[in-house]
Amino acid sequence: MNTKACLVLANGLVFEGKSFGAAGCVTGEAVFTTGMNGYIETLTDPSYYGQIVTQTFPLIGNYGIIPNDFESDAAHVRGYIVRSWCEEPSNFRNGGDLDSYLKTQKIIGLCDIDTRALTKVLRESGVMNGMIISGDSDEAKAKFAALENPAEKEKLLAEIKAYKIEKAVESVTCSAVKIEKDAKTVFAESAAYKAVPVRADGTKENDPDVAMKNGKGKKVVLWDFGAKANIRRELLKRGLEVITMPATATASEILAKNPDGVMLSNGPGDPQDNKAIIEGIKELLAKKTPIFGICLGHQLLALAKGADTMKLKYGHRGANQPVKHLSTGRVYISSQNHGYAVKNESLPAGAVLSFVNTNDGTCEGITYTDVPAFSVQFHPEASSGPLDTSFLFDEFVNLINDPNYLKNFKANTERVDAITYFASTIKSTKGARRA
Repeated sequence: MNTKACLVLANGLVFEGKSFGAAGCVTGEAVFTTGMNGYIETLTDPSYYGQIVTQTFPLIGNYGIIPNDFESDAAHVRGYIVRSWCEEPSNFRNGGDLDSYLKTQKIIGLCDIDTRALTKVLRESGVMNGMIISGDSDEAKAKFAALENPAEKEKLLAEIKAYKIEKAVESVTCSAVKIEKDAKTVFAESAAYKAVPVRADGTKENDPDVAMKNGKGKKVVLWDFGAKANIRRELLKRGLEVITMPATATASEILAKNPDGVMLSNGPGDPQDNKAIIEGIKELLAKKTPIFGICLGHQLLALAKGADTMKLKYGHRGANQPVKHLSTGRVYISSQNHGYAVKNESLPAGAVLSFVNTNDGTCEGITYTDVPAFSVQFHPEASSGPLDTSFLFDEFVNLINDPNYLKNFKANTERVDAITYFASTIKSTKGARRA
């Protein structure tokens, strides 16, 4: 039975609702994600470490819990907020309900609140810390009582504001290792749902021998900062041998594996906190090791090359983020989960902006012409298009086979044009609204 629960934001706003999942009290960074589905992937994505996640879509849990869709072996969100959760899910792959899963993972949930109102607060004020209080434990009772006393509430808000996500990458590295499978199994399972490799021209490759031909005999180190399992699957589907190494691995240890390329994974937290990893990437670049970075890996690669990063007001989280490929002019719908971005104006010589977010103009991809490396902020493995940008893994294979592949890369649009494009788009949109 649902019990009393609420979310207390650092600005003093309180959203009252009901408890589901585990009960208790938990503090985290309150964020929202706009995906209409994919809640299983959200819960198990290590990039959400330290965060209380709000789903903007009103009904969550309708297809249950499907272990084969996990991105790691456990849930990593700090807390979970939904408008309504489905008590009787229906799906032929269903392996349980959302409430039971949260209980097993000791994740505190909150439901029956106005998630639209909460999302508007986070959009207007920016992400902020929050605390979920639920249940009837002595701790919960004390915090509920504190909300009724102005002086005690101020102390509670001070406690909430003091929370900081620390040791994020170290806490989640290699969390997907336990659910890793071999290449043959991965391809067979993917083919069953038509999630086979998709080329840049949009054609699918259903023949595993053909799909894996160019990657056969090549070895890739997946430097795991909290990698989603599907990144490894995409590499395997292209015939690459994948060796997963923890975030604590040094460049020397990685190079000792004699890799043909290095995959820099996604992960949580502030990229600038990872000084040792950034220095390690510099060593890999000095050895001209082919590199492909995704999300946090994209940011760390940029920092290693001398660029700078910034924290976004409320981040990009969801499966409907539009990104423009500047060399082709094509816009893709991408899946994203990040609170930081690379500053466009900080890109060094030899770094070409390859993708831009058409909502806010932020950097979504970089191609380096002075080293064999490229990266994207979004998740090409996350099937939001659904498979539009998975061709980037083929680009990685091309780079491995020819480290000079990117040297002659020329974007049709310069960085300043990307910013101009964004500004003109916003201006025309506002004009349409006024009309």
